[in-house]
Amino acid sequence: KMKIKDILTVPGLTGFFFDDQRAIKAGAESDGFTYKGAAVTPGFKAIRQRGESLGVMLALEDGLWVHGDCAAVQYSGAGGRDPLFVAEAYGAKVTPLLREFFLGRELTGFRQTMADFYAWCGQAGFPRHQALYYGISQAVLAAAATERRETMAETIVREFGLTPNYKPVPIFCQSGDARYDNADKMILKNADVIPHGLINNVKDKLGREGEKLADYISWLRQRVTKIGGSDYKPVLHIDVYGNLGLAFANDMERVAEYLARA
Repeated sequence: KMKIKDILTVPGLTGFFFDDQRAIKAGAESDGFTYKGAAVTPGFKAIRQRGESLGVMLALEDGLWVHGDCAAVQYSGAGGRDPLFVAEAYGAKVTPLLREFFLGRELTGFRQTMADFYAWCGQAGFPRHQALYYGISQAVLAAAATERRETMAETIVREFGLTPNYKPVPIFCQSGDARYDNADKMILKNADVIPHGLINNVKDKLGREGEKLADYISWLRQRVTKIGGSDYKPVLHIDVYGNLGLAFANDMERVAEYLARA
């Protein structure tokens, strides 16, 4: 069995940004790539700010290092999600605890090591945040795979008794606010699921009666036909963040009628 001989953590940046969804849904005005006004969700210093991550690196006794990335989601602190993930603050809390658990520990596979870790977390007072569990489990999975000289996917298949299904996984693309130009890019590359749309505001993006989104959907269908090719049939996924309920005062009949028209 392989032992873990050292563990390090380091703050980093994510490929996405943290957005204060409550402020945006309340009508925050865009200012270039940022927003005007003050944040309202606890922990945010601005309505849009850089995303943060915490790298967890495990040194194995054979001299190899593996790592995992603790990262959250764009709309942290909204809709029951965990609070904003501030890497430096969480790193200071968890690094000594991680060293206490992992330093000198013998790997017992991915599932068992993580089961032991989760059981230990409760009595050790380890912070409960999904970003931490995501990155730590990623590092442990990488360690278990490295020990057996296999890919992480192969480790999952073996430990969970799965039958591999070697088919492409449909990729869901996200347009951000450049929902027209970026949709064209997705269509040209024949992306599987498009375009997300980021319809996170009633006034500017959905329209008071849903008219702006309806126009966008009509345009999107035409673009798929015009530049996507005759055999391109993507799944159209529009994320509205509950704004249909806001626009139609939670009248489900009106929402259903709108969806039927759109």
